[in-house]
Amino acid sequence: MTEEARPSSRARRAPRPKPSLAVLEARIGHVFADPKLLALALTHVSKAGGNGRLGSYQRLEFLGDRVLGLAIGDLLYEAFPGADEGELSRRLAGLVRRETCAAVATVWDVGPHLALGPGEVQSGGRRNQTILADVCESILGAVYLDAGYEAAKAIVNAAFTPDTDTAAPRGRDAKSALQEWAMARALPIPVYDVVERSGPDHAPVFRIAVRVEGLDPGVGVGPSKRLAEQEAARLVLEREITGPAPSRTQETSADVDEGQASDA
Repeated sequence: MTEEARPSSRARRAPRPKPSLAVLEARIGHVFADPKLLALALTHVSKAGGNGRLGSYQRLEFLGDRVLGLAIGDLLYEAFPGADEGELSRRLAGLVRRETCAAVATVWDVGPHLALGPGEVQSGGRRNQTILADVCESILGAVYLDAGYEAAKAIVNAAFTPDTDTAAPRGRDAKSALQEWAMARALPIPVYDVVERSGPDHAPVFRIAVRVEGLDPGVGVGPSKRLAEQEAARLVLEREITGPAPSRTQETSADVDEGQASDA
């Protein structure tokens, strides 16, 4: 590249334009009749300016939290006609928790679309798990206002997979539950290995495998090692407790690549 063709330092520092909201609508599965609702759902209080909290997603988040709870409860009631109140509550708790909402927002890739103040941008707000979870709920609130409950429920059904048991037994997190499950069967403590780390430094994606003696590994994907480990543990628990019997194999060192098991 010639000196003349090389971009200036100012050009390299210039913020990149946000992707079209149509891209996000396609991932969510809803085209807004009122695009302003989606724009508001993506606006953090740090960007709301003089309108403060009324100009941010916080009211939509409040509404979306209630919409999500009702939709999940509705779907679980339909999907598990033989489940008692305790089981339904456990499943609901796993599906509406912050980690699950943040994971859904990550799949939708809402980060590049967020309207954040300079401080939040500098502190990594586009990958902040609390903000992502809040925006997931605010988007559901916006869909509810834009097209009604059935439209919001359809999105919840597609994004949250209510037919899957994502809650750890007795309210425990998935890693703790898997460890207890293994120890109850006199198995060694599960081992977590990084299979792959991809994506840029500001938005990494981790694939982590959990190995339990005698079982096929479970592989989880997430924006942090901690979330990927939880997802991997959840998948093994689901397979062993609520899913079909897994094919049991003898593990070899080729099953997964070696890597760090602690969170970055």
